[in-house]
Amino acid sequence: MPFKVKEFRELRKMTQTELCKQAKVSRQTLSDLESGKEVNTTVATLQKIADVLSCKISDLFCP
Repeated sequence: MPFKVKEFRELRKMTQTELCKQAKVSRQTLSDLESGKEVNTTVATLQKIADVLSCKISDLFCP
């Protein structure tokens, strides 16, 4: 399932490294989410990313 993490991250002018550090998620997880790879992740991980990006988890999902 594709996510819009990269879109939100770029809107906030953040690097992957900055988002990883602030959300406390691995670079590999973030990279996989942004590249559209099939990722097995938790709601907790998505919530941490959404919190840093100031959005809701549902905003991260592509329509």
